Amino acid sequence: MANAASGMAVHDDCKLKFLDLKAKRTFRFIVYKIEDKQVIVDKLGEPDKSYEDFAASLPADECRYAIYDFDFVTEENCQKSKIFFIAWSPDTAKVRMKMIYASSKDRFKRELDGIQVELQATDPTEMGLDVFKSRTT
Repeated sequence: MANAASGMAVHDDCKLKFLDLKAKRTFRFIVYKIEDKQVIVDKLGEPDKSYEDFAASLPADECRYAIYDFDFVTEENCQKSKIFFIAWSPDTAKVRMKMIYASSKDRFKRELDGIQVELQATDPTEMGLDVFKSRTT
């Protein structure tokens, strides 16, 4: 199923791993990359992995899509989680790569039903824990 705008396909494994994260909480995070005109799973973070592990899994000079299952406690002291979609597009990435990721993002996001918050980040400060916390209310 190629996207007419960008010609990008989405590998079935992308959706299956996302469903595992969403329904079974099998993973803390999933990092996706575009390779050979399709979106594929790049890295999987086990449930015991930290935010720091997630941030370290994103390359400094290449774009990625990522899903992060963020746990937090509400003001009422309730344990909750939100599924974040992160469009990682560092300033140091090649322009062509940034364009491909930008043009394919919405199509890819539609494949992942259950995303609650979207972040766009060009450097680590734009997706810090403080940003995640501020987007949970």
